[in-house]
Amino acid sequence: MLKLDILADPICPWCYIGKAQLDAALAAHPDHPFTIEWHPFQLNPDMPACGMDRAAYLEAKFGGKENAAKVYANIDSHAREAGIEIDWAAIARTPNTLDAHRLIHWAGIELRQHATVAALYEAYFHKGEDIGDHAVLAEVAGRAGLDAAAIARLLASEADKDQIRERDAHARARGVTGVPTFIVANAHVLTGAQPTELWNQAIAEVEEMRDLPPQGHA
Repeated sequence: MLKLDILADPICPWCYIGKAQLDAALAAHPDHPFTIEWHPFQLNPDMPACGMDRAAYLEAKFGGKENAAKVYANIDSHAREAGIEIDWAAIARTPNTLDAHRLIHWAGIELRQHATVAALYEAYFHKGEDIGDHAVLAEVAGRAGLDAAAIARLLASEADKDQIRERDAHARARGVTGVPTFIVANAHVLTGAQPTELWNQAIAEVEEMRDLPPQGHA
């Protein structure tokens, strides 16, 4: 098996697109060679704990409403090509994602990371839920097959906050400046949402190498 580490943020639309394109390749190759682990990277580490109004956030980030509209029209086009229809109008707030990353971390302990990441994207991009809110995160955890009550108790504590911040800082120290970032076998780094065709090719190449007979010695 090959380790595939994914650095992403659950409010990042390009991360969602990248996951959808990877998932399409994985579905086409049920015996794919990847063992996947998700890692924290906050697009907005300085976001207030309560988040902020999304329209105000986008206008500040992109220099006005017109520029923000252009950027997100392009993102929406790519999302639709990946088979995703995002309900942008439903998203009222941009949350701080520290607690969402804690949830993803705990889901990894229960081997439910991929399902939890999918549930977070569904909650934020399709239902417009505030995934910075503890009650929402507990509900998302339940949808992903985790113990919602246990997650609620953990969220009410300071558990693993420092670890998430440290892992985020470590990624930045290693040169990660944006997400999604994919690291294959701790050696090959792919930045940005990668097309399904690339993942199909990568999986095919690994499977071809795996099927080669062992080299003997003369």
